[in-house]
Amino acid sequence: MSDTFCRDCNSLTEVVFDHRAGDAICSECGLVLEAHSVDETAEWRSFADDSNDNDPNRVGGPVNPLLSEAGLSTVIARPKNGGGASSEALPSSVGKWQGRASKPDRHLLDIFGAIAVMADRLGLVTTIKDRANEIYKKVEDQKPLRGRNQDAIVAACLYIACRQENKPRTVKEICTAVSGATKKEIGRAKEFIWKHLEAELGPEMGTIHAGDYLRRFCSNLGMKNRDVKAAQEMVQNTEELDIRRSPISVAAAVIYTINQLSDEKKSLKDISVATRVAEGTIKNSYRDLHPHLARIIPNWFANEECVKNLQP
Repeated sequence: MSDTFCRDCNSLTEVVFDHRAGDAICSECGLVLEAHSVDETAEWRSFADDSNDNDPNRVGGPVNPLLSEAGLSTVIARPKNGGGASSEALPSSVGKWQGRASKPDRHLLDIFGAIAVMADRLGLVTTIKDRANEIYKKVEDQKPLRGRNQDAIVAACLYIACRQENKPRTVKEICTAVSGATKKEIGRAKEFIWKHLEAELGPEMGTIHAGDYLRRFCSNLGMKNRDVKAAQEMVQNTEELDIRRSPISVAAAVIYTINQLSDEKKSLKDISVATRVAEGTIKNSYRDLHPHLARIIPNWFANEECVKNLQP
């Protein structure tokens, strides 16, 4: 699923793709936003005879502008022994030169594959994968990455791509999808990429707000729609305050506050696990918000007396 503008809802909504019919359907109102869309990816129908080992793919992969010759170069396969005159017509040097020429693309394809695996583990959309591929290609062209932790570089590219596409993920969330890099190594790789692509990425790589994380955190906790709506409205009200906390900590503190006023309460430990924010950090952020609770908690969700009864 991905977010697309729905003209009936007049807002960005999640879209469900019916691949059999080729329809893009709004998950909120059910409107078909696009009908009979064409799938431009590779076709994987098999036309090979089961009696031999020929390549069963009738077509190759899609055009990739990040590869040399857009990934459409021709490769001549060496025939097997006993192929008759055709086996003698293909010199062994052809395969050698083809192998040398394809090494750069082979490395990029391995990296793009690693980015795709990480993105799938995090449930990220294709646009974020493509953006991460572009970032890696740009930084590789400007500065050789030999000798650096490739897992950390790939994770950093994905982190920056999420920021640029306004779908940010925390570094801790990125760490769960990669096994060969620590949080500190990913942070260093991010600074390395930012240093060499600062002109293209911008000074802030996309501003992060607490609301960018809130909906996902609420979903992880299984909160009711009413509580989620109140949390979203409350986090918007916190934008007017001078709270010197990270957006992730503010989002966790907002959820903790709404949870205390909700009928279905979650433990502080559950909130900490879902948001990946330490329990002490959540409490400290909550104390920073406490003097302003009467202003930022929606009136329709809790009355003034209930808000006053909240302990700092």
